[in-house]
Amino acid sequence: MTSVKDFRVERPATATELGRGAFVFTDDYSVFDWGKMPDDIPNKGASLCAMGAYNFELLEDAGVPTHYEGVISGGEVVPLTEVAGPPREMAIELTQVPDLPHDGREYDYDAYYADAGENHLIPLEIVFRNTVPVGSSLRSRADPTEFGLGHSEWPQRVVDLPEPVVEFSTKLEASDRYLARSETDRLAGSVDVDRLEALALEVNEIVTERASEVGLVHEDGKIETFYYDGEVRVADVVGTFDENRFSVAGQEVSKEVIRQYHKRTQPEWVEAVTEAKERARAEDVADWKSRCEREPEPLPGHVVDAARDLYTAGTNAYVGRELFDAPPLDTAVETIQSL
Repeated sequence: MTSVKDFRVERPATATELGRGAFVFTDDYSVFDWGKMPDDIPNKGASLCAMGAYNFELLEDAGVPTHYEGVISGGEVVPLTEVAGPPREMAIELTQVPDLPHDGREYDYDAYYADAGENHLIPLEIVFRNTVPVGSSLRSRADPTEFGLGHSEWPQRVVDLPEPVVEFSTKLEASDRYLARSETDRLAGSVDVDRLEALALEVNEIVTERASEVGLVHEDGKIETFYYDGEVRVADVVGTFDENRFSVAGQEVSKEVIRQYHKRTQPEWVEAVTEAKERARAEDVADWKSRCEREPEPLPGHVVDAARDLYTAGTNAYVGRELFDAPPLDTAVETIQSL
């Protein structure tokens, strides 16, 4: 189970065979790696399911292998085009995810792959960036001159990158961390890093093209992958407002809206999270959350309503169907801008 969707196993994966299961999308949300927050956003789960299914079907049409099988409606697995209303369950193939042993913050990837065989999750997140928004973590790790940009410092606005940038981070560690290319190669097991990068760029191109068709700017996103029978397949969920960042005329249309709202209205909690992660790192322990001295507060009702409309209106626009009773996207964006 993840912090925003439940995971149902119908047939477990084995060393030689894929399993079968489903994602059940909830209305929970998570920011700053906290896990389930104290409230939820109505219809968020269904919007992620619909948008993710739409993108998986785009990938399959382009010949990109994935674990997606369809959405579940009335107990049947069908394409998104065959459902009348927004789905909440997605049928998927399952791979093995062995335990990743650790001693403090030292993780044993050799033991992970010893148990993985030829059917396993690749324990990496692959991040692609087309722009560098103000909230992007890339700003704290790199200088704009590294990307051929004519700035000595990052400007306080969205910066377009000349070419997409691909980065790799850990997936199964208690706190995700970005990796140097050499460490990525070691953590990727038998799969070549260039192969993973090429797959991420292909996914990025497909999502970027669809976003452009409906008036959205695709800023960045990520994929997860697994290895089976010599093939690398795209896993988890792709191209949603939680996994990726989109914008309209400079206004974020993604979970980043909620992250930035917390930064503005609950700065003490955000700072406490940062301090707890730093303390855990200094103490060489994986559990940072128990060291956090503050809890997040629920969102005001009008913010929840605005976030709901943003997710649902954005999904309607992206999939080209009125799956949700939602305002036009430009109206939802105007409401967000007034928060």
